[in-house]
Amino acid sequence: MASPRIRLGMVGGGEGAFIGAVHRIAARLDDRYELVAGALSSTPDRALRSAQALGLAPDRSYPDFAAMARAEAARPDGIEAVAIVTPNHMHAPAAEAFLDAGVHVICDKPLTATLGEAWRLRDKAHASDRIFAVTYNYTGYPLVRHARRMIRDGELGAIRVIQVEYPQEWLSTPLEQTGQKQADWRTDPARSGAGGCIGDIGTHAFQLAHFVSGLAPSHVLAEVTTFVPGRRLDDNVQVLLRYAEGARGALWASQVAPGNDNGLRLRVFGDKGGIDWRQDEPNRLTWSPLGEAPRLIGRGTAAMNADGQRVNRIPAGHPEGYLEAFATLYSEVADAILAKRSGGSVDAAVTFPTIGDGFAGVAFVDAALRSSEGGGVWVSPDR
Repeated sequence: MASPRIRLGMVGGGEGAFIGAVHRIAARLDDRYELVAGALSSTPDRALRSAQALGLAPDRSYPDFAAMARAEAARPDGIEAVAIVTPNHMHAPAAEAFLDAGVHVICDKPLTATLGEAWRLRDKAHASDRIFAVTYNYTGYPLVRHARRMIRDGELGAIRVIQVEYPQEWLSTPLEQTGQKQADWRTDPARSGAGGCIGDIGTHAFQLAHFVSGLAPSHVLAEVTTFVPGRRLDDNVQVLLRYAEGARGALWASQVAPGNDNGLRLRVFGDKGGIDWRQDEPNRLTWSPLGEAPRLIGRGTAAMNADGQRVNRIPAGHPEGYLEAFATLYSEVADAILAKRSGGSVDAAVTFPTIGDGFAGVAFVDAALRSSEGGGVWVSPDR
């Protein structure tokens, strides 16, 4: 390797967790990181068992993130970056501790549980010289990068309409009442924050639309709904989006939509044509030039532009999916960290969601909730 692997720590992601394993796979897929330390659970015994299962040294398994940040900062071989994969309410305190310790941060979404935390964390991140990435992983797909470049190059013309949706079915029943871990914390306002479905997957839809189109809504009008009796947070949200540039949009996110496993879909229409991309078929993008037959652009083919090819790993016909897209973000962050390590500048082509994207997601949730609570009124998200 041209450079030693980045020494990575992890907060959360122990026994019974889903997203921690995904982060670990993503970090290793391109061989850029080595996991060397962790505070993997809020329960010390479970944290130690999780560390042992992953082969971490006993003295680098910590009972909590604060102890980990202090100890790792004091080591000559301490971690360079930390992945924070806890429930939402722990994102801000853990990220602040590691920024104070001089460690780069890779934080799962949403950035924080509250807008106030997001303001403080953004200020702290901007005041530091550390990399801060937020894992909106769908931005790592090659055809998402291709679509983004098409819009920036003017191929769609002036953007008129943005339609994004993210339906799931997994919370159509009160699953949280069975003790299922993922459902339990995601429907608990103390751990998830004020947004349920809107924070969990609505922020993914919101960020994908922004990443590809380059547009951020000036105003939102939302109806946030809880359909399952007894549930403490929303499980469905419908939002109208108004853009200062003149475009209009709509966002729908639901976790009570039977027949949908993970139906993230983005459509963008301009005055010269439209695009259509679906996460469940990520290796295909439909491009419809105005007045012409739709064209299917395949990942890895000659039709894919340089931005898509840059993050493409394998030839066309060999599917790339969720884990590869996640790994793309880790590799992009690795490029930025290695540039920091050497005192150089980050290549302009390196692209990943930052603290700014994380803040925008939390501000979107806050604005949508305020809009819905006001009876469906137009609200401007904080900037």
